[in-house]
Amino acid sequence: MIALRRFVVLAALATITSCTNDNPPACVGSASATCSPLYTPPTFDNVYNMTIQNSCGSQRVSCHAAGGASGLSMADEATAYANLIGRDYVEPGNAACSDMIVRITSVGAAYQMPQGPASSALSPAEQCSLIQWVAAGAPGPGSAL
Repeated sequence: MIALRRFVVLAALATITSCTNDNPPACVGSASATCSPLYTPPTFDNVYNMTIQNSCGSQRVSCHAAGGASGLSMADEATAYANLIGRDYVEPGNAACSDMIVRITSVGAAYQMPQGPASSALSPAEQCSLIQWVAAGAPGPGSAL
């Protein structure tokens, strides 16, 4: 009986410790800035107009539109930048540990952004553009690289 009880306790502990965590990791290893971007230069103006606005902040996508479900508005360029930098979703100069980069490169994870199936993920070239913008120090709207 004691052996059976010990087996049940060990099995329960193994199950508990193998549970997946739906929180993103602090950093990712797949944030190299030596990739091929969708557009150059990866200024915030380009990042916003060619990726964020259409994938995250438009009225067609409710998550980050003005008044969207997430509470993190990307409805216009100034608001998007202020929210990304001011709420620590982007760590200028450190793409691998910026929450935005962790989420956009985690295709198939529960915390993937944009949310949905892997087919809704940003393309590798779009991801690269965002990675390069962050790696360059995440300069604000109107700034040149």
